[in-house]
Amino acid sequence: MTDQNDLFGAPPEKRPRGVQPAPPLAEDLALATRLSPHIHLGTSTWSYPGWQGLVWAGKHSEATLSKTGLPAYAAHPLLRAVGIDRGFYRPLAASEFQRHAEQVPRGFRFTVKAPSLVTDALLRSEGGRGQQPNPLFLDPMAALQDFIAPAYEGLGQSIGALVLQISPLPGPRLARMNEQFDLLHALLLALPKPPAGVLAVEVRDVAWLTPDLVALLRDTGARYCLGLHPKLPPLSEQLPLLRALWPGPLVARWNLNRLHGAFGYEAAEKKYGEFSEMLDPDPETRAELARVIRGTAGEGQDVFVTISNKAEGSAPLSVRALAQAVVQG
Repeated sequence: MTDQNDLFGAPPEKRPRGVQPAPPLAEDLALATRLSPHIHLGTSTWSYPGWQGLVWAGKHSEATLSKTGLPAYAAHPLLRAVGIDRGFYRPLAASEFQRHAEQVPRGFRFTVKAPSLVTDALLRSEGGRGQQPNPLFLDPMAALQDFIAPAYEGLGQSIGALVLQISPLPGPRLARMNEQFDLLHALLLALPKPPAGVLAVEVRDVAWLTPDLVALLRDTGARYCLGLHPKLPPLSEQLPLLRALWPGPLVARWNLNRLHGAFGYEAAEKKYGEFSEMLDPDPETRAELARVIRGTAGEGQDVFVTISNKAEGSAPLSVRALAQAVVQG
């Protein structure tokens, strides 16, 4: 009897459905084997269509990638972490965190920003203009209810760093920094330790970068999040603070290339387009960060680093270049 496949040909192969990872490069696979398991590098989020060929095998909308792209992202050999920044704009439920955690392999870690409800001293309009004082600024109960408890429950062992990024303070608060240190100290003392990873503090005002910050972080066991942003001094000038807190894990967020200035997010976004090319490489920052990563991981401490597209033009390419700098050093 004649096989139907002989008459009509073999049935066509089914194309995989959904977001598929780009085929890994041999150099990335080799590089990943040389990175310490303590080192978790990633991007600030994962929903960029312009990463086709770098992270995604096909073309997808931002909405599709946001909802279903995380497993493909986590399949990239160098992407061992990712940021969840959208929680800054509205608190996320434990179920949302859990859904993310269920989509990644063991050992993958999340860096999560706390809601602005807790970390911004001002209530702002949709355009970002401060309108009135925020009564819940650095409030322990609000932080526990809207950030800490849901993240601990939903992410569990997938926590890398939970970051309290304190927005720029209004003038009256800057004039009373002792009060701000007391508020932050009381908040951190009230929060339970995470089941994995660390609690970290990132700031946007130089006025925070004093021995008082070192003292309260030491007292509470929280970490300083190295903020690579033009509103703060260069990495080299923040290193004394890291040294004062040694030993401990490293948390770093490379947010924006210094050439764009303190308010240059929109300019960077326009210039970098689809975020598929490294248009403004910053080898000096990368080399210095790689040195800190090597030293930290070499002493058996965990490293959690996330990079924005606005750092050099394409976050996945920045991760690759940073990984190369780490192992070549």
